[in-house]
Amino acid sequence: MRVLRSTEGGIMLDTTGKKNGRGAYLCRSMECLKMARKNRGLERSFKMSIPNEVYDQLEKEFEEFEAE
Repeated sequence: MRVLRSTEGGIMLDTTGKKNGRGAYLCRSMECLKMARKNRGLERSFKMSIPNEVYDQLEKEFEEFEAE
């Protein structure tokens, strides 16, 4: 699963893998997202601090994707 930092600085899931911006990849399970949150993997990849609200939003998007 690709997590994208857009040119505007927003962080979101890129389910198509084709959106413009810097991407970081996670496996398609919620556990991978939780591990990335715990060890700050996305923050290292994007070289920026990521607020908890963004992680919460990513979790919601992940849940919606897993439900499909």
